Amino acid sequence: MLRPRVPINPLPTGLVTPLVQPVTSTDVEQHTAAQRAPCDHHHAPVPVAPRVQVPAVRLTPTGLVAIVAGGAGLVLIVGTVLVSMLLAVAVSATSVAVCAVVVRSLLNNQKGH
Repeated sequence: MLRPRVPINPLPTGLVTPLVQPVTSTDVEQHTAAQRAPCDHHHAPVPVAPRVQVPAVRLTPTGLVAIVAGGAGLVLIVGTVLVSMLLAVAVSATSVAVCAVVVRSLLNNQKGH
């Protein structure tokens, strides 16, 4: 039935090629012009533009320092937010416990009289 096609890289170049290549407007125009030609067998094939390989992203030392500093800042901000939420929960639990002790003592004092 349906079998998936796995792309195979014939040469191990270390470059990763995307599975889907974007279509440029010149390719579309060339294909439509070739389809409109009345007799294709007399004309030379239309040359196709070569694929442009995008170079890998290279970080400069300044960019690397900026990324590390941004990551550290993000960790500090997230940690501060989490600690403040934990502190809010602890304060709320303590106040509920104090209220429970006060209500219990009031109820015990009323039963004693």
